[in-house]
Amino acid sequence: MFEPWMCALLALPLITPRPAALGKRPATHRGARTGEQRHTVELRVDVQWSAASVDDELKSLHARLERTGLLKGGTSTISTQLPGLVLRHREADGEHYIYVEDVDRGCLAGYTVFNRLIEVNRSLDRLVRAPHSKYAVGYQRRGIATAVYEWALSQGFWLVSGARQSHSAHALWASLARRHRLEYVELRNKELHWLASPVDPKTRDRLQTRMVLLGKGWETKVETLARSPLDVTADRRAAGLLPSRAEGSPI
Repeated sequence: MFEPWMCALLALPLITPRPAALGKRPATHRGARTGEQRHTVELRVDVQWSAASVDDELKSLHARLERTGLLKGGTSTISTQLPGLVLRHREADGEHYIYVEDVDRGCLAGYTVFNRLIEVNRSLDRLVRAPHSKYAVGYQRRGIATAVYEWALSQGFWLVSGARQSHSAHALWASLARRHRLEYVELRNKELHWLASPVDPKTRDRLQTRMVLLGKGWETKVETLARSPLDVTADRRAAGLLPSRAEGSPI
């Protein structure tokens, strides 16, 4: 099995599934607005990486990025208030890679990849991304991953949680849910099926059940999601909130 850093470097294009209709929202759902969250952010928290394995992966990734010249020549920088750290952004085939570089120490603090999902239809593919991150222990709890996720949400993306989470990822989502609208969905038949709140423990424990953080422009517009996803996509593009899909150059 490929390690995540290999996926981040190869950036192989994913096959986009055929369009399908967006699952309609149950009439019984009463989603909380930002600042009024009543969700219990708790799914399957059973992923754990050793600090040594993360360090080794980051060292190998940094060495290859430096050797190929991709870190400096193939990325743009994202403004941040994190001292001593540079957030380098790269896009390839609609997927976004954020490498966090400690310029003083000459190493990677970590990275986040905002992957496309093969579980959703072509229309939702323009909006939905699944973040996957690894950060060295010494750089955790410093707001780095929060800044990276906030950047993606500011682009208008919907961030979908993975089938399983690490403890650090779980804590990050709980923190973000206090400032951004969080909903529960079921991934089924290439559609997002919005679940009524609160979600019962049995439903929450199913692998198809995921959390979604709604990005800029969507916090108060969940009720519009039952419309055609093509219409929603057009509205987002017209409003200037839909991220560009300029193709990157995989290595």
